[in-house]
Order: sequence, then structure tokens, then C-alpha cells
Amino acid sequence: MAASSGKSVLFVCLGNICRSPIAEAVFRKMVTDNGDTNNWRIDSAATSTYEIGNPPDYRGQACMRKHGVPMRHVARQWLIDSGAVSDWNTGSSPDTRALACLRKQSIETDHRARKVTKEDFLSFDYILCMDESNLRDLNKKANSVKNCKAKIELLGKYDPQEQLIIQDPYYGSEEDFEKVYEQCLRCCKAFLESHS
Repeated sequence: MAASSGKSVLFVCLGNICRSPIAEAVFRKMVTDNGDTNNWRIDSAATSTYEIGNPPDYRGQACMRKHGVPMRHVARQWLIDSGAVSDWNTGSSPDTRALACLRKQSIETDHRARKVTKEDFLSFDYILCMDESNLRDLNKKANSVKNCKAKIELLGKYDPQEQLIIQDPYYGSEEDFEKVYEQCLRCCKAFLESHS
């Protein structure tokens, strides 16, 4: 991935098919709406390999479509991506519920899940994850990276409603994806405001 000037953020969850693609899409739309795309490199990834290669969950896609948030993975054009920290879904498409949620919102996606790489710790300014398990996995991986550049934090740290954890909606309903969207919206707005 080519480097860009400015700031960079990587959103991370377990499989990179539910929470991190939603956070990536929400943040990318905010940056685009602010006319600031040239100053940000945005991506997402997983801590596992369970879903690598899969598109976002259909429910997440429907949720994004409902809110008019584009969710199209265009890493080469926008330098935007996402990933996972484990390998359960490597090569799989996004969860059908996430895709349905996005379709419901008229959001299409070419996103494919990917795992966090050593290079991510060297090239991103911020790696924002969704829960304590993600945080623990990322800190463990970061300890093995010489000259780690990334500041690793919970995305929920930026939530004005102080909901620190963004729960995985995978085993839940469309309403759970809506809750993830709302949390990501609040957190991404506060993160962008504090780093603009």
C-alpha cells in the first residue's frame, strides 16, 4: 500500500467483516464530507484470519446503505482497507447479515477481510480496535515489532457516551448492527475532531 502524507488510521476487529468495516466506512465518509481525503489514509483489518477475503456482513452493509454511508473497498484508489487479528474466516465473504444490513442502506461493498500485518504497526499512526480481546491481541503483536509507530487504542475511548466497548454483532440481529453503527458514528466523529 502506498504511503500518503498526513495522518493514518487502521480500524480493527476480530474478523474484519462487521465492526471494523463499519468504522472504516463511517470514518471515510466523514473525511470525504470534510473534503479531507488527501490528508488521511484509512484502512481496516482483523486480528484473526477466520474471514480473510470475505466481504462485510450483509447486515452491516444494509445498515450502512440505510444511513447513506458508502461501503466500497477501494484500497488502491483511496488507500482504505480493513483486517482481522485471527484466521477463522480467511478467504471468506462478509457475513450475510452484515451484507443485508448494508444492502438495506443501499450500500455496496467490494471489501474483503484481511489480517493485521507487521507493516500496519510501522505505517499507521493509529490502530483503533473494538474490544479488550482485540486490544490484547494487538498489543501482543506490537511487542514483536521493532520501532512500532502506531498508537493502539480502543475506538470506544472517543465515545462521548463513554461506551468503551463496541460489542461484536455477529451473533446478534440487525438492531445490533445499528448499535455498532451509532457507536462508530459517535466515536469516529470525536476521533476526527480531536485529530483535525
